[in-house]
Amino acid sequence: MAINLAAFAKKNGVKYFMISYTDLFGGQRAKLVPAQAIAGMQKDGAGFAGFATYLDLTPAHPDMLAVPDATSVIQLPWKPEVAWVASDCIMEGKSVDQAPRNVLRKLVGEAAKEGMHVKTGIEAEFFLLTPEGDQISDPFDTAAKPCYDQQAVMRRYDVVKEICDYMLELGWGPYQNDHEDANGQFEMNWEFDDALVTADKHSFFKFMTKSVAEKHGFRATFMPKPIQGLTGNGCHAHISVWDAPGAKARNNVFATKKSNGPTGELGLSDKGKHFLGGIMKHASALAAITNPTVNSYKRINAPRTMSGATWAPNTVTWTGNNRTHMVRVPGPGRFELRLPDGAANPYLLQAVIIAAGLDGVRTEADPGKRWDIDMYAEGHKVTGAPILPLNLLDALREYDKDSSLKKAMGQEFSAAYLKMKRLEWNDYASHFSQWEKDNTLDI
Repeated sequence: MAINLAAFAKKNGVKYFMISYTDLFGGQRAKLVPAQAIAGMQKDGAGFAGFATYLDLTPAHPDMLAVPDATSVIQLPWKPEVAWVASDCIMEGKSVDQAPRNVLRKLVGEAAKEGMHVKTGIEAEFFLLTPEGDQISDPFDTAAKPCYDQQAVMRRYDVVKEICDYMLELGWGPYQNDHEDANGQFEMNWEFDDALVTADKHSFFKFMTKSVAEKHGFRATFMPKPIQGLTGNGCHAHISVWDAPGAKARNNVFATKKSNGPTGELGLSDKGKHFLGGIMKHASALAAITNPTVNSYKRINAPRTMSGATWAPNTVTWTGNNRTHMVRVPGPGRFELRLPDGAANPYLLQAVIIAAGLDGVRTEADPGKRWDIDMYAEGHKVTGAPILPLNLLDALREYDKDSSLKKAMGQEFSAAYLKMKRLEWNDYASHFSQWEKDNTLDI
């Protein structure tokens, strides 16, 4: 049933709406609109200058209109007079093809036409830092192996509880919260859902976590590797495909009781095997989207951390219930992609998973050899598996070479993304660092 935002405001005491969209770099942009004006905005959209954010647009482009998707509306639990709503970007009556939510919606539609409804759950890891962002917020969180540290999680109970309470209030079905593998790092999990719904929740979760942290005098960051020597922020995605969207779903298309082959033994159907094959086939190019920053490659190519493991892949391999590989199949009917990091754009992350998986199903891609080894200790035994890109430039080059993935994501999006990310790389490459002085000043 269609949601009338003006009626929603009247019923729930909402005074303002944040009409929000996410740009190519994952930045969330919004206009704060009085409830009295929302009827017109729901029909026509809120106007933005596209050039002012990270989209490949110029000052000469006409207004970009962000049309709110009322099904995504969320009343801010910590400020109930405000409601957040995700939006779709249009320009002169046409969809802005490079806008991340539009990219995802297109791919969700394509998958649905082929009887596949992708559902995902994500593990959004984050650090709680001091307001300056230069150190973790808890000076007593110093253990060499701090994962699941009972005392440390309770010292940040007020922050974790408040965020979890809000997810309970919103009906997200949060089911566990923990201190993660790095000092100052946390993870909060909620139930999986349709890919677009998960992306909207992921966007809102980032906004909510940062807002609550600021309220308590801290700074939350999803940066892939905010502190040298510690485990980075991953954003693992658990992927399955169903016969229908939402609550209508009855059958997990990825599940099987057959035991033939390396995937069947793990409860993954032929369609699941081919979807996984698409992920493996496009993995190196995928990294440009799932690991989108210069800093991302400090996580997936990191040396051993203080805890003893990076928990991040560096080789394109898959396995059963084993966390040292890029993909693991922890149980029947789903698999976990461990490549993405905290900087991943919530919409592009879901979109590229669907794009790669759809191509795998269409081409009946084989995921290749299953490796049931400890990659951290025995990775040298693996032959024939690509090494993941060493830096953002390598990832962008891999994406640019992958014509089928670029086409699936949309040519306009791909051209804009590559252009903007290359500019970002060039800016980074021209930056003078202390490392350069330390290593070449006296040469």
